[in-house]
Amino acid sequence: MFVTFEGIDGSGKTTQARLLVERLRAEGRDVLATREPGGTALGEAIRELLLHGTHVAPWAEAALYAASRAQHVEEVIRPALKRGAIVVCDRYLDSSAVYQGVGRELGLERVMELNLTAVDGLLPDRTILLRIDPSEAASRMSRDLDRIEREGAAFLRRVHEAYDALAARFATRYVVVDATRPAEEQAEEIHGAVRGRP
Repeated sequence: MFVTFEGIDGSGKTTQARLLVERLRAEGRDVLATREPGGTALGEAIRELLLHGTHVAPWAEAALYAASRAQHVEEVIRPALKRGAIVVCDRYLDSSAVYQGVGRELGLERVMELNLTAVDGLLPDRTILLRIDPSEAASRMSRDLDRIEREGAAFLRRVHEAYDALAARFATRYVVVDATRPAEEQAEEIHGAVRGRP
């Protein structure tokens, strides 16, 4: 099973991904926890460039995310799925669709097509969207913001609305969780959604 966590920065997705991994491992499941960009040596190098480097042109940014993702799927995700593991990934191709496709205004469909090609069509079984208003999410973020987090309120609002659109479009794989609720309640809902998948 392949589970991804999505949401705007400050939504708590990294915390919820960790809680799900811990619970599944406690149940004796083989679980691979990973993240994007990252998950491989190449991916971590790209992560550093994208989040902490200087200016990156929008299409270069989209292509770098897709390159990291292609390596990640081939080297880490597909082998884990093949051996029967549950893969829990903090961000995946939906992040590129909303951040670069809509946030950077490159076109959601064009960025989605690029990424689907890069991963040879691999989609998650479940995508957990931690939904929170951008203003509340911004108040949760540390002062040490990365290059994407510094884009400002209008950018974040576009991304937030794009996530809502994707959740409606892919309703069978998306589980939308109210990220303003206590973390334990969110974790319980997420675990139930993962365990009860068709």
